[in-house]
Amino acid sequence: MINFIFMLTHRDRTVPDAADVLKDLAGSGLRYVGFKDVGVSPVEVRALTDQAHDLDMTVMLEVVSTTREDELASLDAALACGVDWILGGTHGDEGAALFRGTGQRYCPFPGTVAGHPSMLRGTIEEIAADAARLTALDGVCGVDLLTYRHADADPYDLTAAVAAVTEGPVIVAGSIISAAQIALMARAGAWGFTIGGAVFEGQLPGGRRVADQVRTVLDLSAQVDAS
Repeated sequence: MINFIFMLTHRDRTVPDAADVLKDLAGSGLRYVGFKDVGVSPVEVRALTDQAHDLDMTVMLEVVSTTREDELASLDAALACGVDWILGGTHGDEGAALFRGTGQRYCPFPGTVAGHPSMLRGTIEEIAADAARLTALDGVCGVDLLTYRHADADPYDLTAAVAAVTEGPVIVAGSIISAAQIALMARAGAWGFTIGGAVFEGQLPGGRRVADQVRTVLDLSAQVDAS
């Protein structure tokens, strides 16, 4: 089974009307919802988390801040605000120590990640080795893999290599817009995948409303699982 995480984000920032979008998704069948640490304050993180929990959704915060200071501040906020999963970030050792024993699931980026929007660098072997190292740390649950934000690595080969050595879920972050990509990531061993901007831009089949786009991705994921 592959899981769809809808990100309330566009261009690596949480959208300003995230609360209204989330409200429209009530009853959609969406189980996992996320947002970025950029474009949202700790107070808003708390409010969005509470709102999503009231809708029986699991909440994921993805950390894409580009400085160590901002990243660690976002991790502290995630700890305090009660999100269920923390994705991303490049300071895995420090994050592991922070979330150890909290019950929150922490999945940092493996490999070398730079820029905003975040881009992944390194060879497949280097990225896989880093994923194995990270998930061996007490306090790390899995990894947040920027499969489709690598300049030249084959998406299947990269994801499969990471999944083969990773103790815990592999979440493919960003740039998925088709049923073929979802099926490919499922075959590669990904636990889940995120889509944000493509939904807000209406790039998936079906209606252009966000709720319609989300339902389309849920249907596509179910079809992949059924096959």
